[in-house]
Amino acid sequence: MRGTETEQNGRVGEHVAVLDTTLRDGEQSAGVAFSLRDKLEISEQLEALGVDVIEAGFPTSCVGDHEAVRAVARRVRSSSVCALTRAIEADVDETWQALREAVAPRIHIVVSTSDIHLDHQLHKRVEEVADMARRSVARARRYTDDVQFSAMDATRSDPEGLARVVAAAVAAGATTINLPDTVGGARPAQVQALIRDIVRRVPALEDRVVSFHGQDDLGLSTANTLAAVEAGARQVELAVNGIGERAGNTPFEEVVVALRMHASVLGADTRIDTRGIFAVSRLVEERSGLCVAPNKAVVGRNAFRHASGIHQDGVIKERTTYEIIDPADIGHPCGSEIVLGKLSGRHGFAARVHALGIELSPAALARAFDRFKAVAEQKRELGDEDLRRLCLENSSRGAEAWPGPGV
Repeated sequence: MRGTETEQNGRVGEHVAVLDTTLRDGEQSAGVAFSLRDKLEISEQLEALGVDVIEAGFPTSCVGDHEAVRAVARRVRSSSVCALTRAIEADVDETWQALREAVAPRIHIVVSTSDIHLDHQLHKRVEEVADMARRSVARARRYTDDVQFSAMDATRSDPEGLARVVAAAVAAGATTINLPDTVGGARPAQVQALIRDIVRRVPALEDRVVSFHGQDDLGLSTANTLAAVEAGARQVELAVNGIGERAGNTPFEEVVVALRMHASVLGADTRIDTRGIFAVSRLVEERSGLCVAPNKAVVGRNAFRHASGIHQDGVIKERTTYEIIDPADIGHPCGSEIVLGKLSGRHGFAARVHALGIELSPAALARAFDRFKAVAEQKRELGDEDLRRLCLENSSRGAEAWPGPGV
């Protein structure tokens, strides 16, 4: 499977291209509707991050999406701009009209290949779908030499039938073949076996890019995507904050950071500037209206906050004792944070007091810590103003004077 060498942070390995589908599959999240301005602003940040391919929308789905794809195609200059289309020649033509002003346009053709989809949705045989793939890809190649073909529901498809459809798409000129876990039900080992099997059945794939798209219905999309890379996939399809249909897409931030961390083992990495991850996460959260869970990996509010006394002590002495990611590497504006509550210890308390510029004698600090522990039993978290008040009062008032839980 085709891959190019890349050097990143002193490591050399194969380049894993990132197709970001926040603006297309991400917008398919129930309740999300990006405006034209939203799509332009998000695409600009994705371009600045170094995203290889920005999937801007589905032009034949509605007039608004056609115009949005056209606007993104005009604006983005350094990333490829991609748009999704059904495997119908007239749809391919319309999709090209939306993409034609892009510097590097990609037409992305999709059709189902699993028996359950063929029987209940398309009402077609594998031979007919292979013909649809061949004709639509050939049509797209009239417009651009960058054509992606996706076999929808690939992980539930019959291996022989899937291979027939993929071979037809490759013969017609598809340059990237995507194997989606459309319903998010696959396991990492299953994904690896799928990729290795399809390459064995369709040898021409050795000269094409194999891609993987994972949905997160079982919470396995990041693991499945890493497994796909390990099996030889050299494009991954991601969405910022993991937004998308049902339980969402594979989270952009998780896969990019995980690949960077394990690049030396996997022999592959992206070219993403990770320092922009936090900012784009917050932009997508704001514009989508979908809140990032506090415990969300990499970009959640609590990702670098430490509440346990043991963890606080370790992080104060050496950050890497309990953090595998440097907050600065993802552009986090605050960095590691000691959160003071009932589980906090003396070291965390003293460090936070010192950071606030408050100087106390050892005896006063001990008294203040005792007061803090009493207050922390009543209040979930003590902020900076709470600490200043507590230290200044220097245990002059009883814990009962403090607000109760949750205030």
